[in-house]
Order: sequence, then C-alpha cells, then structure tokens
Amino acid sequence: MAAYPLFTALLFALALSATAELSTSHVLEGKVSCFDCNTHYDFSGIKVLVKCEHIKKMAMATTEASGSFKVELPSGSSKTASPPLNCQAKLFGGPDQLYASKKHTVSKIMKKHKSSNTYKISTPLAFSITKPKAAANNFEESKTVDLPLPPEWGFAPSSYYVPFFPIIGIP
Repeated sequence: MAAYPLFTALLFALALSATAELSTSHVLEGKVSCFDCNTHYDFSGIKVLVKCEHIKKMAMATTEASGSFKVELPSGSSKTASPPLNCQAKLFGGPDQLYASKKHTVSKIMKKHKSSNTYKISTPLAFSITKPKAAANNFEESKTVDLPLPPEWGFAPSSYYVPFFPIIGIP
C-alpha cells in the first residue's frame, strides 16, 4: 500500500515537468478572413506559413472551418526557449484558388500579452475567392513565364519549357 503515494508523487512530478516544457513554447494564434465569401464559407485547409529571422525552420499552420489557426513558432534550437524575433506569417494557399492583395498576404507577428507566450498577427490575412478585375495590378495570381527567344532558333515559346509557378494558392 505504500507504493500508491510514491506512484502518485511520481505522476505529479512528471505532470509538472510536462507543463513547464509546454509553457516555454511560443504559440501563434490567428485567423484568416475573406472579402467576398458568404457567411457559411468553410475556411478549413488554408495554409499559413510562419518564418522567423535567423531560423532555418519554418512552421505551417492549417486553418479550421472558422478560419482560425494555431501553430508553435519555429525556434533556433530545442535547448533554448528564447522568444523568436522578427517573425512573419504568410497566407500560403488553400484547396481552392485564392486571390490576395500584397498588403493582405503577409503580416508581422507580435506578442499578444506581455505575461504569456502567445503571439498574434499584427495585420489581417485576407483573401478573395473571385478573380479581381484586370485593372487592379496590386493582386497576385498564378502566371507562366514567357521569355523572348529569337525566332531563328526555331524553338516553341518558352512557356512550354519554363514550369508554372503559382504565386498564391494551389490550382
């Protein structure tokens, strides 16, 4: 019967160490929005990429149906728990083609509360699901590259050789 208090104390110590380890992680919480979606739009599956300065690793978050996402910020090494510096979140793409203005694609990350390890985005990450008018040059979309080749070479247009690069969204 003396083993139960010892076992309980061991489990309590293990729970405390796990809690201490979780409290040193830095978590980004955010939400994406849509300019022209209906109120019942399903935001699930949209990817948000997080990159911090001087850290090679990146983090990827996937949104839930409400558009909210949560991801642990990348850190330089697992031994240090220092807060990441100069981090940015970028709207990366989704299951459908997304269109976003350049100012709504990237957001700096800032601390949510001084006493917590929770971070938030400083500007909203927003997109549109309908293609904007051609006159609006501040929108990004998927394009092919067509380099001018001399006609005497007899090659097909360079867009046949140069791969397609989506700027935002996955077609």
